[in-house]
Amino acid sequence: MGTSLACAHTRKLAPLAEQAQYLALPRVELTVFVVRALLWVGFIVFLANLTVPAPPPSTSATLRTTPPPVPRPDRRWAGTTLTYYGERPGFGMAFERALLRQFEQDTGIRVNYIPRPLSASECYASYQRVFQARSPDVDVMMVDVVWPGALAPHLVPLSLSTEGFLPQLVENSMVDGKLVAMPGYLGAGLLYYRTDLLQRYGYEGPPRSFDELEQMAKSIQAGEKPVNPRFVGFVWQGYTYEGLTCNALEWQVSQGGGQMLDQVDSPEALRAFSRAAGWIGTISPAGVTGYQEEDVRNVFEGGNAAFMRHWPYCYASGNAPGSPVKGRFEVAPLPGASVLGGWEWAVSAYSRHPQAAEQLVAYQTCLPVQRWRAVEGAFLPTRPELYKDPELLERMPFCAIMPEVFRQAITRPSTRCRDLYNEASSIYFQGVATVLQGGDPAASMGRVRRDLSELMQP
Repeated sequence: MGTSLACAHTRKLAPLAEQAQYLALPRVELTVFVVRALLWVGFIVFLANLTVPAPPPSTSATLRTTPPPVPRPDRRWAGTTLTYYGERPGFGMAFERALLRQFEQDTGIRVNYIPRPLSASECYASYQRVFQARSPDVDVMMVDVVWPGALAPHLVPLSLSTEGFLPQLVENSMVDGKLVAMPGYLGAGLLYYRTDLLQRYGYEGPPRSFDELEQMAKSIQAGEKPVNPRFVGFVWQGYTYEGLTCNALEWQVSQGGGQMLDQVDSPEALRAFSRAAGWIGTISPAGVTGYQEEDVRNVFEGGNAAFMRHWPYCYASGNAPGSPVKGRFEVAPLPGASVLGGWEWAVSAYSRHPQAAEQLVAYQTCLPVQRWRAVEGAFLPTRPELYKDPELLERMPFCAIMPEVFRQAITRPSTRCRDLYNEASSIYFQGVATVLQGGDPAASMGRVRRDLSELMQP
């Protein structure tokens, strides 16, 4: 129904464009007319897509406990309906739905939950369409930690307390002295490895360098493929999107190749990207250049990979009841640099219900919810005190290493790029994708350096 509605509106716009020609509008006015028409088409298509049911998650979470109640609920906005752009299809949806049921029960505020796109890049583009149309149809949204600077003009300054949050995350969420997003949960690139297979093939622990990773993945893959033809050594996020920026920046920095905006075609960076290209079809599947987070998780949790680069939440999904790898894997720091990631909650500046929306943001980021989300689903908190929580450490022993991982993690240059970050990242990951697909590394990344330099010119 939604797609048909969008098509109908598109058909209505076509004769309008023809009428503009007959009206003999000046070229500039005609251009403005067409651009505005296209913006409305994009926005209508976005709204139409919201009506299409999201695909079911491949592995749904089994929750042991119910979410905590809303602290000091304010029922002044009971009966209000919010539209919330939240967790994407996959493991996190069960947590989202449980939290929203609790929020609705305690506050009387109804929430229309729309899963965000699987790709962070597509999610950002969707937000841009909403904001360009100044639409009030989205109230609350999850935003990547690299977006506050770019999206700040379209976000409501929040009046919530930041006491107890990691200071660097609070600083990241402040734009021109205003808090535009609340830190929700953290991530950093981690290496998941099959403990049973390392033991079977005589390895005492996880690899400490990419050389060791390649050797171990190759050896284990050679031994497992005869009994499992789908088995591979190493899976990672290789699709052309923000996830590839995270992976590629880790490779580049680990090789001593500098940072994303400065030395993308240094000899060290070119070696890093060429090394990754060499994994494809050897220790990584040929289709890895189409893998996003859930694709990677499905391969590893299906028992079909020895190593996986992923975010912390996979620890809970991999140990869920019925998982083929439950109790058969562990987590270690990546053999090199790790990119900091995570998600925050924000309120659209075009919302008709900003006070009710801020209540939802406060609940999603409060200490009891962060603790519950961490213990149940390995969504790592943005409040340092929780990393000393006995139950959290018992459920996820790897949390003991996370403060140090976060301390050493590298960040993407969102602060430096501000509203140009998404374009800069797109230039970067498209260039790396060209190398992964067989393009000449020096030529591809030389173009990236020139394009980034031109983009960042004052």
